[in-house]
Amino acid sequence: MNEEEARSQEATDESANIGVTRRRFLQTASAAAALPAATLQAQTIVAPATDAASTAPTVAPSATQRIVRLRVNRVVRELRIEARVTLLDALREGLALTGTKKGCDRGQCGACTVLVDGRRVNSCLTLAVMHEGSEITTIEGLGTPEALHPMQAAFIARDAFQCGYCTPGQICSAVALVGELKAGALSAATFEAGAPGGRAPRTVAISDAEIRERMSGNICRCGAYSNIVDAVRAVAEGGSA
Repeated sequence: MNEEEARSQEATDESANIGVTRRRFLQTASAAAALPAATLQAQTIVAPATDAASTAPTVAPSATQRIVRLRVNRVVRELRIEARVTLLDALREGLALTGTKKGCDRGQCGACTVLVDGRRVNSCLTLAVMHEGSEITTIEGLGTPEALHPMQAAFIARDAFQCGYCTPGQICSAVALVGELKAGALSAATFEAGAPGGRAPRTVAISDAEIRERMSGNICRCGAYSNIVDAVRAVAEGGSA
């Protein structure tokens, strides 16, 4: 073998050695990459079969939580909540009374209206802890499908809703409105219709203007206002609410 043939053979051997090294490197890298994937797959398969209760971390109650006792729809209910929880969230998230709706969450739309000791309240603007000992009534506590409250029946009879999202707040507000009229409570419309000097009449006359003024805090984005006024007036004049 001459010198040229020896160099050619040496280059061939070197190339073969490099090829083997590359193959071994790729095989090793592939095996290393497959190992975590196989482990993850095994964990995914095994995980559902394990006891979740025994493996779940124990979460201690927050130091800021306290027991709050709320009388809702004539039943006393206990909740462990933080002092900053709104009455709306306590009703919806804590007691699953989802009839009360969260609309603007700023007290502007009235969808979250409930009755507290007979008075209407925007539940998104008040804290649950402020109403221990109060009588809270939500739309679920006014009537049942078998025995509707007169205001609920009036809203249905007069098509006083469309999408229905604002309806629970509208009805709760309307029930309180009728109570205000019976008690002779004043409103801006009452003063406008009153005697000279701003003196209000001893009894409040039921009128569309009076109802519209008192229901102005409840927004109906579908625009069913005229039918809402009809429903409220029918119950107010009938004296059944």
